[in-house]
Amino acid sequence: MSDRPFIVGSRGSRLSQRQTELALETLRRAHPGARFQVRPIRTAGDKSRASLSEIGGRGVFIAELERALLHGEIDIAVHSLKDMLSAATEGLAVAAVTKRADVRDVLVSRDGATLSALREGAVVGTGSPRRAAQLLAARPDLRIADIRGNVDTRIRKVKDGEYDATVLAAAGLARLGWLDRASEVLTVELMLPAVGQGALALQVRADDTEAIELVAAADHPATHRVTAAERAFEAHLGGGCHSAIAALAEVSESGLRLRGLVGDPAGGRLLRGQVQGSVEDAEPLGVRLAQHLLSQGAGAILEAVS
Repeated sequence: MSDRPFIVGSRGSRLSQRQTELALETLRRAHPGARFQVRPIRTAGDKSRASLSEIGGRGVFIAELERALLHGEIDIAVHSLKDMLSAATEGLAVAAVTKRADVRDVLVSRDGATLSALREGAVVGTGSPRRAAQLLAARPDLRIADIRGNVDTRIRKVKDGEYDATVLAAAGLARLGWLDRASEVLTVELMLPAVGQGALALQVRADDTEAIELVAAADHPATHRVTAAERAFEAHLGGGCHSAIAALAEVSESGLRLRGLVGDPAGGRLLRGQVQGSVEDAEPLGVRLAQHLLSQGAGAILEAVS
C-alpha cells in the first residue's frame, strides 16, 4: 500500500465522531502503517432546524459527505447505515459494513417511565415516521411531536420538560456510554428497527481500488448480508421520506429470517410480514417480502403519506 494519507469524512456530532473512531480502530489494527486524517463535515441535516420530512428525509445527513467523496475532498465517508438511502449513489460504493451493534430502540423519558407507564396524552418527540407509527400502534393516546438535534440535545429537551419522552437508537447511546440514560429498551416486537440500524457503512469512490482494499478490513460479512436484505426490502417498496418502513434480518441455523413493516405515521394501518430462506438469497428475500406487503396494501399506505 502507498504512503498516501486517507482523508476520512463524517458528520461533526459527538456520536458521528465516536463512530468514526470505532471504524478507524479496526482499520488501524488491520493496516498499522496506514495514515488517516479525519475531516468533520456539517451536513444539511445538521444545519437545518426544520423537520426531516420538510428538508428531504434522512438523506440530508449524507449528501454533503457523498459530494465530498465524488469531488475527491475525502477518500472515505463513515455513515450510520440507517441514514443511507437504499438506492446506490452512482460513482460510489459501500466497501464495508461493520459488525452490527444493538439493533433496538430505547425510550428516554423525563421521569424514568416506561412506554406503558407514560401518562395519558404524553408528548413523545421523534422525527421518524417509523417510530411514530409503532408508538401509536402501542399507545394511540400519545401525542407525537417533531424533535431535532443530536442525541445529547434530544435528551436535554426531554429533561428540560419540552417533551415527556423521546426514542433513540440503543447503539448510539451505547457508543457514547450513555445507555444508562434509557428508561426502557424497546423490544423489536414492539419497535421494529430502521433498515441497517446498529451498523456503520464505510463508503468510498467506486474506482478507488486502494481505498476499497483498505476499507474491506472493517467489513463484517454477516452484517453486510443481512442489511442487504433489509435494504432490498426498502428499495423495492420505494417509500419516500414520510414513509414508515422498518425491517430486521437475522441469521439462525435455519437460514435468514427477514421481518418487515409498513405503517401509517399518523397511527392508522400497520402491516407486518416475514419471510425465511437461504442466507445467499438475502436480496431476493427482501424483494419477496416487499412484494408480499405490497400485495396486502402497503402501496396505498405509502402513497397516502408521500
